[in-house]
Amino acid sequence: MVGISRNFFQVDVGTLVQCEGRGYRVTHLISANSVVAEDLETKESKRLFIDALKILQEKGESDEKHEVAAPDSLQYSNEEWAEAQRRLKAIKPLLQEPIRTRARVEIIAKEHGVHAATLYKWLNLFQSAGHVSVLIPSKRGRKTGTTFLEEHLETIISSAIQDEYLTKQRGTPQDVVDEVFRRCRLAKVVPPHANTVRNRLAALKPASTLRARGFRDKARDKYGPIQGNFSDGTYPLAAVQIDHTPTNVVLVDEKYRQPIGRAWLTLAIDTFSRMVVGLFISFERPDASAVGICMARGICTKREYLAQLDVPGDWGVWGVPAIVYVDNAKEFRSMALERGADEYGIDVQWRPVKTPNFGGHIERMMGNVGNHDRKLPGATFSKPEQRVGYDSDAEAALTVREYEQKLVDFIVNIYHQRRHSALGMSPAKRWELGVNGDGQSMGTGSMPIPENPVRIEIDFMPFFERTVQRYGIQIDNIFYYSRALDRYINAADPDAPDRKRDFLVRRHPSNISKIYFLDPADNRYIEIPYRNIGHPPITIWELRHVLAILKKQSEDDIDEDRIFAAIERMRTRVEQAVATTKAARRQQARNPASESRPASAAVPGHTAAAAKPQKEPASAAADDPFAMEILPFDQVTSQR
Repeated sequence: MVGISRNFFQVDVGTLVQCEGRGYRVTHLISANSVVAEDLETKESKRLFIDALKILQEKGESDEKHEVAAPDSLQYSNEEWAEAQRRLKAIKPLLQEPIRTRARVEIIAKEHGVHAATLYKWLNLFQSAGHVSVLIPSKRGRKTGTTFLEEHLETIISSAIQDEYLTKQRGTPQDVVDEVFRRCRLAKVVPPHANTVRNRLAALKPASTLRARGFRDKARDKYGPIQGNFSDGTYPLAAVQIDHTPTNVVLVDEKYRQPIGRAWLTLAIDTFSRMVVGLFISFERPDASAVGICMARGICTKREYLAQLDVPGDWGVWGVPAIVYVDNAKEFRSMALERGADEYGIDVQWRPVKTPNFGGHIERMMGNVGNHDRKLPGATFSKPEQRVGYDSDAEAALTVREYEQKLVDFIVNIYHQRRHSALGMSPAKRWELGVNGDGQSMGTGSMPIPENPVRIEIDFMPFFERTVQRYGIQIDNIFYYSRALDRYINAADPDAPDRKRDFLVRRHPSNISKIYFLDPADNRYIEIPYRNIGHPPITIWELRHVLAILKKQSEDDIDEDRIFAAIERMRTRVEQAVATTKAARRQQARNPASESRPASAAVPGHTAAAAKPQKEPASAAADDPFAMEILPFDQVTSQR
């Protein structure tokens, strides 16, 4: 089974990419979110959007390829993680300098007690991978399936490359090989193979190589600097603010289109450009999971998200932020969120208590959202006196999906495009300048793209440690199984053979019908479904509600069958009450199956009363077998 990759890829001139099943070579970077690329077969040039690209796989390279990835961040000890953070702190000044000199690197290396070549090594590792795990010190001994040189040989090769190749003298690869052999003779060590040295040269970043060899103008024109230096001292994604607010509009349920109340909006904004980075809407009060989902969406491209919502336009914002400012409430803190942020080098700053002006940018954005909501049916307005003569519940007409469509459409096609008074230009234009630069300032260049957006979201999910038994994995009395687990049944702990091995598992709170199992064979996550695939998808909130009821009823032996039987009873009662009870309709909206239903064809703007369907008489429904509701396949009970 194929694992889920955490890797990023950078789109530069010369990068081989794939779009709509065809292979291309990037020839020009023409905007913050588009390139010109040459079709590898027809040799025709075509404009492509960066967020629609995937890294091109070579022929013969398929999903069967199992490259061992870095372990999950939660698998490291506190000491190992602290060392990775120390190394990240050492290279951060270099990440913030568009043009760095050897002398500057040596000064920073001396401050941190390491060789300059070591600092270059850490820098290259972090820039290539995009996450902090690569800075974890390697354990002694050779890892299965990997080969590497001793550190002193790596140091000799790195120093020879710096002194012979990355200079204005522009030495040849053979000059570097000869110098490595000479230094190894002086050190009285066995030199590496010449191809090993050439491989290190091939792995150098083109932009850094061009600058070091005296082609700074060419490097700037082709690749741009690592980070910009703007008049206000910041750059795109230097700081992102996240906040939460109830929607200023009452929403209706998907089935009966009756009012169920206000949802919660979690929104992130880039303080440099004022572009919205990501958002998340839920009927549950925001917590650390909502922050994590919002951050993960912000890091990833938005093309598929817009397509799912059927919203036109371009939302060309993605990338890992440097700093994220989050509310300081206890519910927004979790180890999964903090370790996930650390994994991608995100500095989470907790918003100080009683400082309303600390998040000024996001507060003003929430005001824009409020003005947008005020024009929608079912608006609640900001003050009670504004609602005089207006019944928000009676006028409510939008489902949560329809509301999300309208909000995203407003953000992408109106807010991002219109002039921002504080910027003197639109947020989209400001972002474009921040990425591409202009005659007065240099841009950051296009942000690296995650190979698999699912992995980004996984890294922010709540986690568990579980053993693998013959029945699979059990979490909260629910069983999960896949044949991929068979080789780990009753596996012993490598460090303590008398104990069973714990494996890392993650689960999305909005749909716990599957878990993500970290396969130690390649350190990639794989999906593991319910053992009984007939059970319906449920949320963690539904599960907690049912467990609380069963415990209150003094159920001593709570098992999976009792849980899903209780959920079925609860949903049946909700279904019976949903037409008349707002609380019941709100409970139904938490059902994952209800979220997958297509949006109603009712015209937005019509009142709920107008859209409410007429119920069939009970006797007619009972006599007509075709009047029975057809359940989705994932709700049909079957036992594996």
